[in-house]
Amino acid sequence: MKKVNYIIVGFLFCNSLLLAQNNRLNTGETIGWYNYFGTFKVSTKWGVHSEYQFRRAEVIAQPQQHLVRVGINYEPKSNILFRAGYAFIETYPYGEIPINGLGKAFTEHRTFQMVQLGHKEGKINFSHRFMLEQRFVGRYNNAKATTEDEFPFSNRLRYMFRMQTPIFQKEAHQFTYAAAYNEIFIGFGKNVNANVFDQNRLGLLIGHQFDKNLRIEAGYLNQILQFGRQINNQNVFQNNHGLIVNCYLNVDLSKKSGV
Repeated sequence: MKKVNYIIVGFLFCNSLLLAQNNRLNTGETIGWYNYFGTFKVSTKWGVHSEYQFRRAEVIAQPQQHLVRVGINYEPKSNILFRAGYAFIETYPYGEIPINGLGKAFTEHRTFQMVQLGHKEGKINFSHRFMLEQRFVGRYNNAKATTEDEFPFSNRLRYMFRMQTPIFQKEAHQFTYAAAYNEIFIGFGKNVNANVFDQNRLGLLIGHQFDKNLRIEAGYLNQILQFGRQINNQNVFQNNHGLIVNCYLNVDLSKKSGV
């Protein structure tokens, strides 16, 4: 099992580097992502997920994206988690080449289904997250439009591999850790130009778990994003580097309610 995990890590991390090395039209930004993730457990197996991601360009100076996501969790075992829910996203015209061809902000409505599997090898915790998304991305039919005219439907499949290990531990639920992850996104469906690469994210993090309810982590983020449109018959790749900060809050309401 250890050899398999290391092979997966090497493949996914190298994938990020290989995608960045191409002769297509490339651009890039310095980004800062500041994220909140909250889980509210209402019984031994059920819970509510809440999330807000505050994404900025030029570290924090310009808006890049706002994302709100909510869902229902089902956890039959401690190492298996199912989630389904809804997300609302607003993307802004940041950078030298805006994602929207008209240079406009646009919104997206999204439903999703997710399964996350975990296991431990020695001191290292491994997790595998598989997510399927149904996306309705806003589109303008002309430059004078002030709101989106339509929301064409597309699908996207995501896979994230993460590993985490403690580097200093004071108590069972109070420790400092190092983590690394890689996530690849594949779009598919009739409204996707090609059933291929959408984006890739790589993160290297240092975090601290304060207790059972709170942990915070921060570090380096690399995002390679392929636009859904071409410029002069060239595919456009945006290679973003920057800071990511995550705050995780876990509240067990089942004990308070006696469930």
